[in-house]
Amino acid sequence: MEAEYVDPKYRRKKTGIINHHHYVVNNFNTVLDMQIQELGNRFNEVTTKLLTRMSSLIPSCNFSAFSKVNLLILAEMYPCDFDFDEKERLVYELGHYITNVKEDKQFANLSGLGDLAKMMVKTRLHVDYPLVYRLIKLSLVLAVATASVERCFSSMKNVKTDLRNRMGDGYMKDSCICYIEREFLQQVSVEEVMQRFQKMNTHKEQL
Repeated sequence: MEAEYVDPKYRRKKTGIINHHHYVVNNFNTVLDMQIQELGNRFNEVTTKLLTRMSSLIPSCNFSAFSKVNLLILAEMYPCDFDFDEKERLVYELGHYITNVKEDKQFANLSGLGDLAKMMVKTRLHVDYPLVYRLIKLSLVLAVATASVERCFSSMKNVKTDLRNRMGDGYMKDSCICYIEREFLQQVSVEEVMQRFQKMNTHKEQL
């Protein structure tokens, strides 16, 4: 890696850099910048902050990512779910919660928020720390909500094409639902659709 880098296209030309610089700076950092830019385009600033705060609840590595400050900020981002008194109580709950889960061996090998929520219910800690458990539930819903929004935007690009740029909101909504939930719609037979359509209004002829 300390040898001079040789450009395969111009083998006789001096590059002035070593192999380590080429692979780390020119390749690795470039790919890393592309991935960061892609994440920035996919997730807005609010979603990024939510995901960052949510990571403080992850139980892996003996809750090494736990941060009371980040979790209090996360609660502030849900004003409809936490009133002023509950935010005050959350400060004390988080302190006792992290002490208990770190000392309990049942929480030692958990890998994700889903496992953490199940274990809290199993050990009845969701009753002792209801506000912390509420944060966990909100964090679990966040990932699904974010993926659902991204999925809806992707489907709109496929449904509303240049040939369908004048479709109404109602028709576009129905088309997006059919596209997004196409796996469920495949289970519906043509006969069931015809019967439903026939019952919607009085038709002169039977379909």
